[in-house]
Amino acid sequence: MSSSIVDLGFFDAIQSSMENEATVKDNIRSAVRELDRTNRNITAVLNRVHSSPKEQVPALCAQARIYFSDIQSHISDLAKIVPSNQYYKYNNLWSGPMQQACFLATLIMYLEHERLITVDELEGFFAVKVDLDNNITDFQISIEEFLHGVVSLTNELSRLAVNAVTAGDYTRPVRIGKFLKELYSGFQLLNLKNDSLRKRFDGIKYDIKKVEEIIYDLTVRKLVVANAEPPQEEAIVTDGHA
Repeated sequence: MSSSIVDLGFFDAIQSSMENEATVKDNIRSAVRELDRTNRNITAVLNRVHSSPKEQVPALCAQARIYFSDIQSHISDLAKIVPSNQYYKYNNLWSGPMQQACFLATLIMYLEHERLITVDELEGFFAVKVDLDNNITDFQISIEEFLHGVVSLTNELSRLAVNAVTAGDYTRPVRIGKFLKELYSGFQLLNLKNDSLRKRFDGIKYDIKKVEEIIYDLTVRKLVVANAEPPQEEAIVTDGHA
């Protein structure tokens, strides 16, 4: 009898490894679905700021904050599933919903205080650290996820500027415009190498231009007093060039 020249046990081991990985991915996807569902609940609450009197905004933010205890539970469940030192292997499975969650926390903080959220405050929302050193060894929020959330804020605020005018709040677009310009200046200090993040960052100037147009129109109609000028393509500096 001739002996086998191929060790079939080798393939059995590979199959076992593949099945284990598939199980891990299924468990992660299940946890991510819960995170995504809670994100949608928070979004539904915060969307009401676009059609509610400004006096109701604090109550809406308080209502949205309640859901972050669920977010923390989802992240805790997710962290238990992800194998040690394999964060980046599976990160693509939850990165999108995590970016959305970062955006929602950032939006709440802006609506409450009209400023950018701090890292400490973001960590408080999620009860997990933000990876500022780009050296993740356990489950954390990546700096890219945080920045994607901040970029999403600019688009939401340009939308809010439009709806604020519709509601008769003519000073909010001016404050939003000032915030967005300062935020854009901050992003220009970063050497962004993430392609998707870089492309989204480039879109901030269009959100600013949209708000500038609103402010200029309000100024022309004498609904606000501001040093507004007609929006121009060259008004925003990109990569050090006008």
